[in-house]
Amino acid sequence: MTETLPLDGRSLSLEQFLAVVRGGCGVAIAPEAGQRVAASRRVVERAVAQGRPAYGITTGFGSLSDRTIPPAQARQLQLSLVRSHASGAGPALPLDVVRSLLLLRTNSLARGHSGVRTELLDALVALLNHHLTPFVPEQGSVGASGDLAPLAHLALALIGEGAFVDRDGHRRPAGEVLQAQGLPPIELQEKEGVSLINGTSLMTAYLALSVADTRALLDAALVASALSFDALLGGPEALDDRLGELRNLPEQRKVARSLRQLLAGSQLSAPRKEYRGQDPYTLRCLPQVFAATELALGFADRVASLELNAVSDNPVIFEGDEFVNGGNFHGETLALALDTLAIAVQQIAGFSERRIARLVNPALNRGLPAFLAPQAGLSSGFMIPQYLAAALVNEGQSLAHPASVASLPTSADQEDFVSMGAWAGAKLRRLLSNTSRVVGIEWIVAGQALELRRPAFGGSGSEAALRVLRSAVAPWGEDRSPAPDIEAAAQAVADGSWVARVRAQTAF
Repeated sequence: MTETLPLDGRSLSLEQFLAVVRGGCGVAIAPEAGQRVAASRRVVERAVAQGRPAYGITTGFGSLSDRTIPPAQARQLQLSLVRSHASGAGPALPLDVVRSLLLLRTNSLARGHSGVRTELLDALVALLNHHLTPFVPEQGSVGASGDLAPLAHLALALIGEGAFVDRDGHRRPAGEVLQAQGLPPIELQEKEGVSLINGTSLMTAYLALSVADTRALLDAALVASALSFDALLGGPEALDDRLGELRNLPEQRKVARSLRQLLAGSQLSAPRKEYRGQDPYTLRCLPQVFAATELALGFADRVASLELNAVSDNPVIFEGDEFVNGGNFHGETLALALDTLAIAVQQIAGFSERRIARLVNPALNRGLPAFLAPQAGLSSGFMIPQYLAAALVNEGQSLAHPASVASLPTSADQEDFVSMGAWAGAKLRRLLSNTSRVVGIEWIVAGQALELRRPAFGGSGSEAALRVLRSAVAPWGEDRSPAPDIEAAAQAVADGSWVARVRAQTAF
C-alpha cells in the first residue's frame, strides 16, 4: 500500500478502503479523475446558464421537483438542501464509519458523473488527510434517495456549520476546527449539495466494514469450534472431504479442510475403534453450517466490492450535456446484503452458544466436570458465561430480523418504496459485537475443557489456540469475575489477533 492512495472512482478495493478508514492511509485525487470531474462540472454550468430544467439544480427536490428554481437562487438551493436535510438523531457514528463516508463520497464523485467542482473533492480529501471526523448521527436514513440525513450532517461540517468529534466523542463547532487546521469552509455551488447527500455511502460503509469484520469473526469461530471439537471428542469422519464433494458445495469442503488442519495430530478427535453413535449437529455439521455463512459472506463481499466504486447520486451526467434521472441512490441491493449477512452472523452466534452449553453440561460433555468447575458446588465455574452467551443470542434473534422487508413511504409518496438499509447496517454492527463475545466465550470455555482432557492432547491448531488463550486468560483455578476475560477475548476475536497467532503456528 502506497502512503497516499490515488482515488479515481473506479479501482478502490476493499483492502485499500480498510487501509484508509482504519489504517489512516492518505488519499489524493488521481489526475485523470480530476479531468473527468472538471468536464462534468462544465455541463452543470452550461445548464444553469441556459436555464435548462435539471433536477436538484434548477428544480426542487423529491415531491417538490416540479418547482422551478431561478438561476440566481440555484446556489442558495444547495445550501438550503443541506441545512434542511441535516435532521438526524441518535449517537454519533463511529470514527471508522464516518471516515468511510468521506472516502466513499469522494471516490464516487471522482468518477466524473456528478457535476461537482474539483474544489469540493479537495475539501473532502483534506478532512480525510487531516483525520477530521464530522459529527454524523446514526439515525435518520431510510436507505433510498441516498443516506440523506447522515450525509447532510457530513456536508454541514464541510461548510463550517456542523461539528467535528474527537476520539473521545467530544464535539467542537466545525468552523473553529476548520479554522484551526487552516481549511476554509466550502461554499456550495450548483448541484454540489445534492451530490454530497444523494448517495448510498452509509449503507456501503456498513457493508464493507462488516464484510471484513465477518471474515475475522468466521475465522475465529472456526478455531473456537476446533477447540470444542477436541474437547468434546468429536468424530473426524464428519470432516471427510468426500462428503463435501457429494454435496457439490466448495464452501463445505473449504471449511472441512480448515478444521482438518486445525485438528491434525489430535489424540482426542482421532478415528474411533468402536462405534459410539453420531455426534450432535454442532460438531457433525460444522462444515455444512459454516458453509452457509461462507456463501452469505461471498454475496456480501461481491455487493460491497461493486458498490465501492459506484455512482449513486441523481441526476447522473453523461457526455453530450445529458442529465439522466434514475434511482442509483436506492439501497435495496445493499440492504439485502446487509440483512443476509446479519442472519449469517446470528447463525455463528447460535451455533457457538450451543457448543458452549454442551461443554458445561455434565450430561452432554462426555465426562467433564459440571460447568468445568474445579470444585462443583463450591465453584460455579462457567455457568454464567453460558447465560451471557444465551442472552446475546436471544438479542441477536431480534436484531437479525430483516430491515429491508419493512419499507415505509417518504416524501409524500414520491419515494414510495425504500430499502431501510441504514438500519440493517447499524444492527449488523451490534450483532457482530455480540457474536464476537459469544465466540470469545467459546474459545475460553473450550480451552479450559481441553486442559481438563490431559494427558491427552488436541490437534496442532487446538493446542496453538490454547497457548494463545493462555497468553491473555489465566486457567480457571477458582471462581473469579469472568467479565474482563470475556472482553479481552471478544476484542481479540474481533480484531483477528488471536487467529493471526494461531495461523503463525499451524497450517490453518
